[in-house]
Amino acid sequence: MTKIILPMLGASVVSIEVFFLTLLFSVPLGFPLAAGRMSHFKPLSYLVNAFLLVIRGTPLILQLIAVYFFPAYLFKLSYDRFVAAIIALSVNYACYFAEIYRGGIQSIAKGQYEAAKVLGYTKMQTFFRIVLPQVVKRIVPAMGNEVITLVKDTALVSVLGIAELFRTAQTTSSRLFSTTPILIAGVFYFIMNWVVSAGFIVIEKKLDYYK
Repeated sequence: MTKIILPMLGASVVSIEVFFLTLLFSVPLGFPLAAGRMSHFKPLSYLVNAFLLVIRGTPLILQLIAVYFFPAYLFKLSYDRFVAAIIALSVNYACYFAEIYRGGIQSIAKGQYEAAKVLGYTKMQTFFRIVLPQVVKRIVPAMGNEVITLVKDTALVSVLGIAELFRTAQTTSSRLFSTTPILIAGVFYFIMNWVVSAGFIVIEKKLDYYK
C-alpha cells in the first residue's frame, strides 16, 4: 500500500499547485473580462462576449491541447507543458468568474447607486463601500461551485502528460493491474473538495451581513 500512497501523495502536490496557480491568475483576470462584458462601448462588449462564448462553449480539454500545441504548430514556439496548463485553466475559469462577477454586480438595485449619489459618494466610493461588499456575499456560493469544479478539473492536465494525481493513479493502476490506485485518487479528490467546501462555509459565515 505504501508503494501506492507515496507516489500519489507526491502527485497530489502537483494537483494542488495547479489548483492554486489557476485561482491566483483567474480570479483577478475575471474582473477586466466582466468590465469589458458590461462596457457601454458596444464593440468591446461584443468582442468580450464572443470570447466568453467561445471559451465557455468548448471543452476545457480541447483548450488545454490548443494552448500547448497551436503555438508550436503556427509559430514554431514551444514552452513548458505545466505553463500551458496554467494558462489554459486560468483563461477558462476567468471567463466563468467574469460571468459570476457580472451577475453579482447587475443584481444590485440601481436605487442604491442613486441613494449613494444623493449622499455625496463618488462612483468609486459607491462601488467599493456599498456595492462590492454586497456583490461578494452574493457570488460566494457560485464561486464555491466553480472552485470545487476546479479541484476535479486539475485531472485534465494529464492530457498534456503532466504527472498529476489522476495520471499517477492511472499509471500505478496499469502497473499493478488493480483499480485500488484509482479509488485512492477518488478519496484524495474528495478530501481536497471537502477542505474547499469547508473553507467556503467559513467565508459565507464571515460575510453573513445584510440579512
